[in-house]
Amino acid sequence: MNTAGHPEATARRGLELTPFRGLRYDPDRVGSLAAVTSPPYDVVVRPDGLHQLQSNDPYNIVRLILPQATTPAERNEQAARTLRGWLSEGILTADPEPGLYVYEQRDGAGLLQRGIIGTLLLSEPSEGVVLPHEDVMPHVVADRAALMRATSANLEPLLLTYRGNGAESVTTTAIERMAGQPPLLATTTEDGYSHRLWSITDPAEMARIRSDLAQHQALIADGHHRWATYRRLRAEHPSPSAWDHGLVLLVDTARYPLRVRAIHRLLHGVPVARSLALLDGLFRVQRLDVPLAEALNTLADSACAGNAFLLAGDGAFHLVDRPDPDLLSRTVPTDRPTAWRTLDATVLHATLLAHVWHIPEDDPTRIAYIHDTAATVEKAEGDGGTAVLMHPVREEVVRDLARQGVTMPRKSTSFGPKPASGLVLRALDV
Repeated sequence: MNTAGHPEATARRGLELTPFRGLRYDPDRVGSLAAVTSPPYDVVVRPDGLHQLQSNDPYNIVRLILPQATTPAERNEQAARTLRGWLSEGILTADPEPGLYVYEQRDGAGLLQRGIIGTLLLSEPSEGVVLPHEDVMPHVVADRAALMRATSANLEPLLLTYRGNGAESVTTTAIERMAGQPPLLATTTEDGYSHRLWSITDPAEMARIRSDLAQHQALIADGHHRWATYRRLRAEHPSPSAWDHGLVLLVDTARYPLRVRAIHRLLHGVPVARSLALLDGLFRVQRLDVPLAEALNTLADSACAGNAFLLAGDGAFHLVDRPDPDLLSRTVPTDRPTAWRTLDATVLHATLLAHVWHIPEDDPTRIAYIHDTAATVEKAEGDGGTAVLMHPVREEVVRDLARQGVTMPRKSTSFGPKPASGLVLRALDV
């Protein structure tokens, strides 16, 4: 592989994407394709969103990715039984031949994202092929691994990005040629996004795409816990095996830039008044009696000048910024690059959670990570907790840190749009 002069030349080898026989819903056996899809498992706001998705259609994919039962073992066995039942009933069927899948998403505001879905050969972070940028929570990896073991399936693709040659690349040319043809499926989900899927099965074209992608490395945009799960399960199975690969969506952000949003925190059972009281003398605090959109604009302006957060849950918004420099010097580790030390997420985890509020970042009974801003505020107001709203990090900062081998605090970013779950699955024994 010739990578001389390429910005990703540090990779020892590139991406190795392979075709697979996708499992897809039979549209004649379900209410509608939109009714059986779901956001990724960690974006579903439980329990409200979970109940809504379950009621949309008895075959909604959420019954596989977030099964409901009394114990974890029962949940996983239930998902396995459900998957077996849907396969035997023909609700889900395997495509007749292996392929790479072109996937398109559009919204009503002009956003267009296209990428390619396949199974990617797993690699170690030290190989520089797939770059993580966030830490993971061990209990989440253990939970996802147990579910994948029980179902022997990759139920939803990860979202990976790479920097290709834009419109001139072999892969983009193939993707855009397919986008002019009738799709395998097309649907519009409740969030207003339209989704289309095609399959590339021509061996010569798949070989050209694989050769093109072999020149690149990828950044994990969404799915750190599932990538860690893939790697854990590969270590459990002698190679070669189907567990050597994992289901991914690859998007060339030189051609189709992603949006980067923040992931917010909900501090369970911690009233806003208590959160603010502990900040006295450590941060500047300003009360904002304004709507959410205006409060977020104020947060954005303040974040340009330094670390800033919005606290909510008591009917108002509170801008928290201008941390005491001495506090930061005492609490933020100094063994990382400046770009990492000055991240809002770093200050939140190292300073606020660990030293001011004393809340463990990986205890789900104390803290929740929620993608939807309004939902975070609503839940805080409903249970008397504190919503901590974040400002998003720029993609170039994320990529630069990842290339240095520096991981950001867990749940620091939300890249999107994320692929809808339920459009194409992978069974490891098919």
